[in-house]
Amino acid sequence: MNNRDFSDHVVVITGASGGVGAAAAEELARRGASVVLAARRAGPLGEVARRCGNQVHSVVADVTKRAEVQRVFDEAVAKFGRVDIWINNVGRGIGRPLLEITDDDVDAMIRDNMKSALYGMQVVTPHLQARGTGAIVNVSSLLGRTPIPSRAAYAASKSAMMSLSEAFRIELSGSHPGIRVVVVYPGRIATDFGQNALGQSTADSGKLPAEVLAAIGGATQTAEEVAHVLCDAALSGRGDIYTQPNAFARVREYMEKQWD
Repeated sequence: MNNRDFSDHVVVITGASGGVGAAAAEELARRGASVVLAARRAGPLGEVARRCGNQVHSVVADVTKRAEVQRVFDEAVAKFGRVDIWINNVGRGIGRPLLEITDDDVDAMIRDNMKSALYGMQVVTPHLQARGTGAIVNVSSLLGRTPIPSRAAYAASKSAMMSLSEAFRIELSGSHPGIRVVVVYPGRIATDFGQNALGQSTADSGKLPAEVLAAIGGATQTAEEVAHVLCDAALSGRGDIYTQPNAFARVREYMEKQWD
């Protein structure tokens, strides 16, 4: 890949203040994109923006609120004139046995992992439809395909976001085939994601049985490794993209075992 891959693209990425979001923002900038970064944490967001160079605009926003998502879009268009790619990267984990999941837990998972993506899709799509081209990239999780113990609420919310994406992909395929709806499925990632999780830290996944860890797949990836796959998916990917080698085969094997 050369640094001109995204030279004619304006990319919005949410959850850009750390982890995969920050790594993707920096790679997008290196590859020539004009990048709009959105996150709640002003300090870390500013640091990422500084590392991204001159073609960047940061917006401190809570994208679990529809009006805030609209503001991110409005600022992106005001700054760069258009949006070509919108990456819904915000997410939050939870580790709690199913019988201990509360109403507040469910509400938080749906708000953070599904509604944030829904708002992004609803806000940017009319703009993409008017132009006849573009991409929406939603960052899911392998757990949305292969749920594991104590991650039921998280897996359910990621599955819900996945279903929204797949249904919307079908909706657009007939009327606007130039708009791509891509879902990216990372496995385990070496970030501080677990520190912001509700209940048991997602970092405790190492305590799970070996067969369960095998289902969610492969070696732990760095944020940069996942970001590279995410950026490639944003540029030209279609359908479902797995960040780990052979992940789809593991998902298929998992699904087949459920019918044994």
